Amino acid sequence: MNQRYPIPAVPFHTVQDTIKRSLFITYMAHTDTVEAAKAFIDSIRAKHPDATHNCWAYMCGPPGDTARVGMSDDGEPHGTAGRPMLNVLLHGGVGELAVVVTRYFGGIKLGTGGLVRAYGGMVNLGLESLPVREKIIPVRYSVIMEYSHITVFKRMLNEFEAMIKAEEFGADAAFTLELPVEHAEKLEAALIELTNGTVLIERLTQEDS
Repeated sequence: MNQRYPIPAVPFHTVQDTIKRSLFITYMAHTDTVEAAKAFIDSIRAKHPDATHNCWAYMCGPPGDTARVGMSDDGEPHGTAGRPMLNVLLHGGVGELAVVVTRYFGGIKLGTGGLVRAYGGMVNLGLESLPVREKIIPVRYSVIMEYSHITVFKRMLNEFEAMIKAEEFGADAAFTLELPVEHAEKLEAALIELTNGTVLIERLTQEDS
């Protein structure tokens, strides 16, 4: 599973284009659950009840993950809208994204190949200008150490992109850390080396943290 990947940096993004007199409007939203994706799709349908088609696709996980995906041609010929839209999403490098392409028919038929290019192209057009940010799925640690190690310990945290989420000072110093999972083993090794093996390290589950 990808532990860090781009996701939309804004909740909502839109672009539009006219192709052979048909108006195409692309709406994109950050959706990390299927329920959120479906709610977004319903909102666009309600916004454009008079549109010829409101075709859609969504991918609610990391880029390329097909575990939670969906698509619809919404009346366009089978395979000419939802599938090409989803294909672009899966290969677009951005996760947790739903897209609706609204079409107002302009009187000129595009043909099946033209529809595939139009709907896939409208998703690409949206991705080109979509602001993104990095999502990091962190792990949490409980770390207990002697006071003499605190200064060096805090100085080394940046190297592992680690943040102190809580701290408590009693007989020893106790910290709750959060950091990207890919740095976890190296941090453990560094702490053991720093404290000559006296540190107590425990990876926390979601319930613990």
